[in-house]
Formats: sequence, C-alpha cells, structure tokens
Amino acid sequence: MRIARFTTGEEPQYGIVTGEVDEFGQPAEDTTIVALAGDPLYVGIKLLAEEHKLSDVRLLAPVLPRSKVVGIGRNYADHAAEMGNELPSEPLLFLKPNTTVVGPGDPIFYPAQSQRVDYEGELAVVIGRICRDVPVEKATDVIHGYTIGNDVTARDLQKSDVQFTRAKSFDSFCPLGPWIETDLDPATFADGVKIQTYLNGDLVQDGTTADLVFDIPTLVAYVSSVMTLLPGDVILTGTPAGVGPMQVGDEVEVSVAGIGTLTNKVAQR
Repeated sequence: MRIARFTTGEEPQYGIVTGEVDEFGQPAEDTTIVALAGDPLYVGIKLLAEEHKLSDVRLLAPVLPRSKVVGIGRNYADHAAEMGNELPSEPLLFLKPNTTVVGPGDPIFYPAQSQRVDYEGELAVVIGRICRDVPVEKATDVIHGYTIGNDVTARDLQKSDVQFTRAKSFDSFCPLGPWIETDLDPATFADGVKIQTYLNGDLVQDGTTADLVFDIPTLVAYVSSVMTLLPGDVILTGTPAGVGPMQVGDEVEVSVAGIGTLTNKVAQR
C-alpha cells in the first residue's frame, strides 16, 4: 500500500495511491489516489468516496515528523571511504529538525552561509507508533513504512563545524516522498534494493541496501535505545558512495526500487 499526502488546492489530505510503478519509479498514467479520512498513523485506513487522478494533485511530504528526523552517518562502507572516514563500530546518530522536511517538487534552498551543498540519496524508515527499547526481532512491529529521503548537507559547514547540526539543519534540507510504501519487508533490503541518484539526468549514486553496515532492524533497536520514537518520526538509513555538490538550478532525483522517485530542484534562498 502506498500512502501519500496531497492537496488539490485546499487543505492537505492523505490518500492511497493505486496503479503500478515502473522500474524507474514512475507511476502509470492511469494511477489514481483515493482519499482517506485523516492521518492513517492516528485514525487507521478509512477510505472516502473521493478519488483523483494522480496527475491532478500536488504531492506533499508524505509524513510530517512530530518530533525529529534521525540520520545515520557512514552506514555504507563505500561512502565512509570516499569521505576519508573509518566505519563506526556502532550506528552514528545525528538529528535533523522537522523544519527541514519538504515534499516532492519542493525547492531545496541554497543557504547564503554555504559554498557547497551536497545531495545524499537515502532509504527512509517511518515509525508507526510510540516506542522505546525495541528489540531487533520486534523492529518491524513499530515500522509504518518506507519512503525516500535526500539528506541534503552543507558540506563545507560540516567540515568547519566538526559536527553535523548546522550543516544538516537548514530549512528544506530533508526532502521526503513521494509516498510511504507499507508492504516492504526488511528482508528485501537485506537482499539488496537499488538506491540511485541522478543529478540533471546523470547517474551519480548507484548503491544497494545489501551494503548497509547496520541493517534496518538494528537501526530501529539502536535509536530507540537512546530516545523515544514517536509516530511519524523518520530514520534516514545512510547514503551510498557518489555524494557531490548541487548548484542553484540543478535537479536531483532519488529513486529506490519498489518505492518510487523523489525529485527536487535547487533554488536560491
């Protein structure tokens, strides 16, 4: 099931996206979205007698984290190597405020304080219920679904600050979308799911979730041992090698097989 958040020009709504998604993450022409009565995280799946063509609506960020986005650093060996870093012995956590979240098609704003802003395509995990100290074997019980994220980073500020907060926290630095896929099994990611990023149509990241240093159940268990996770919180699971700079006017697309494609353009703030 693909759960989206959308607008037809009125108040935002939630809906179920029908139809197939091709290997490039693009929906079929006859894809529709059936409206739901409220946020399914809190009221469950309650269909309304309201249906729209997907092409007639504007998709929004599929979830608005109530408290936080948790990032995982250096969770692909090839990315750690390209940045000149050693692999961590346990998950490396950082936080992005929920004000970084934007949706598909929204601009990524280039801040005046930075001279280098990088894309980082990632698989994102959406938490479905309040939880703390989740055992690894129970991790799937607290996962609402999966979406695509772009952990946008002001790389020069990350290096000068020697920590991640400012570099990761500018408004618009966490595009999410296009929807949440609820029916994927974490075992699928262990077998290997493609994550690809395109910059102005050129393939720049080509990774697979089989190369995750710490798998998704381990991440959920570890993060929840540190902090309480709330419904709608997001865990960004890390980025494969190939990160690089974006310029104003660039378009970046992040695709995860079985989910879809998240597209955003870079704009001057």
